[in-house]
Amino acid sequence: MSLRGINAYKKGNVKQDISAADPHRLTLLLFQGALDRIAYAKGAIERSDFEAKSENISKAVSILIYLRDTLDMDVGGEVAENMYALYSYMIEKVNDALLSNNIAPLEETYALLEPIRTAWVQIPEADKQEAYARRAG
Repeated sequence: MSLRGINAYKKGNVKQDISAADPHRLTLLLFQGALDRIAYAKGAIERSDFEAKSENISKAVSILIYLRDTLDMDVGGEVAENMYALYSYMIEKVNDALLSNNIAPLEETYALLEPIRTAWVQIPEADKQEAYARRAG
């Protein structure tokens, strides 16, 4: 199977995941997408593939901006403010990697984002349902 076919299959699966996802699952997909793009950008820098580096960094930054800008500052209070600052820092570090062709800022960003994704996965189903109910009511 060609790489093009594999990529088309993956895109189809992602679109299917998104169309059926609840807000918790969508956020998880965003976390994973950012982590994947950071890893791809790191590999691109190591291969001196500057086009792939730019494309993947651009996508990672877009995801991080979306995660940052969709925080509910009114409900989240200090936690949301801290997450906003952390996402802003990550965006800065990923952009540093773009300009410097250095993988260290990508590794740092990955190390910061991965535990957040892991914690997100571990949110109990009852807590997710409670949050959905509060937002609907």
